[in-house]
Amino acid sequence: MSVEVDVLLQEAKESIEAAQNYRSELQQRLHGLNQARKQVRGSSGQAREALRRHFAELQAAATRLLAERLTTLLAEVDTIEADSIKPLDDCQSLIEHGVGQADELLREGEAALRCGLGEKEDKLGSFTKKAMHIQLDSLPEVPALVDVPSVSAQLDDSLLGMLRDRVSRHGSVSSHPPVQIEELQERPGSIFVRWCKVDEDFAAADYRLQYRRSGSGGSQYEDAYIGRDCEFLVLHLDPHIDYLFRVCARGEGRTEWSPWSIPQTGYTTLAPHEWRSGTEGYILSSRKNIALRNDSSQSRCPVLYSNAPTYFCGQTLTFKISAAGQMDRRDSLGVCIGSERGEESLQSDQAVCISTNGAVYVNGKEMTNQLPAVTVGSAVTFDMEVVNLFPVNNNNLSDGGNFKLRVTIGSGNREVVFDWLVDQAVDCLFFGCCFVHSGWKVLVF
Repeated sequence: MSVEVDVLLQEAKESIEAAQNYRSELQQRLHGLNQARKQVRGSSGQAREALRRHFAELQAAATRLLAERLTTLLAEVDTIEADSIKPLDDCQSLIEHGVGQADELLREGEAALRCGLGEKEDKLGSFTKKAMHIQLDSLPEVPALVDVPSVSAQLDDSLLGMLRDRVSRHGSVSSHPPVQIEELQERPGSIFVRWCKVDEDFAAADYRLQYRRSGSGGSQYEDAYIGRDCEFLVLHLDPHIDYLFRVCARGEGRTEWSPWSIPQTGYTTLAPHEWRSGTEGYILSSRKNIALRNDSSQSRCPVLYSNAPTYFCGQTLTFKISAAGQMDRRDSLGVCIGSERGEESLQSDQAVCISTNGAVYVNGKEMTNQLPAVTVGSAVTFDMEVVNLFPVNNNNLSDGGNFKLRVTIGSGNREVVFDWLVDQAVDCLFFGCCFVHSGWKVLVF
């Protein structure tokens, strides 16, 4: 086979491979277009259904309210009519009774005038007595028309105008939610969610973050956070499980929430931070991420270590204090290379920690820099990054070690930054705590 044929064959293979890659890219873009079309049509259908349902409910409620108001007003008319007609009916009965008596008296008078002389005196005497008894000069009082109710209905035509104005501004349709999820970061047993406004004209007063397991038809979204921040760490998540996250916002001075953002899928492959079971003097929560010092001892201050070296450089480790006891200079929160049982303090070699009084210890030595004291509600954070993986000084290892980690410890609104020299390469670390007195309660995440 000639060189020209080999060249043509190679070019043909490269063209075929390029065509395959091109077709694959186009197919992926077609899939993306189908997903976009599905989102537009699906969300449009949901919006139509929501609008129809909402306005049908409004129409039914408005009809019911108008019918109830009409019934109330008609009942008021009935009451006024009944109360006003009763005295008129009573007066009519009295007049009709008088008319009847007058008719009867007239008949008796006419009969007395027509009777013979023998009985005329008796008939006329009886008639005269009866006429005096009836009191022909006493007439019942009939009310004047101005004193009788004239029922009318006062109807304000402005209601229709106000209703028309409110209805014309009721509801809205948007093509994009005002906020969207911007970032999902995996953390040990948790996911850090960050979101942002995409509608600059929308003035957000609060945000609302929800999540649920993906693929679980029966699971409902749960509220994870409501507040003004644009980020939140969702704790207590199972590793290697997909979760759906969505966020919405509430405008300034409004009570209703905006449309939800497009749900985003996130998951964590990192096992959650857990305290080690069986350490004397400590009680753990069911998830083992909360520890309570329940049995103090002035003579011993046992260290409670993590169940495994689950803290990796590049992450943020946080200790949140939810209850506090009496302070002691031996109290400590921090990270370490090993986790020997029976250790009395984290203020030792191969460890960095902060005491509850704010003192920072590196390999057992107290630094001159100090942080605020640890109290209820305090959050102490540890951030570490590898500075170099090469020996610092091969000829003099006693100066500190072979590898350097840059450590940032934060507490309150202050932080200290320093380099920590260790004598071995590490990519994961244990964390721990120790308290002399009971009452301290710490959450780790």
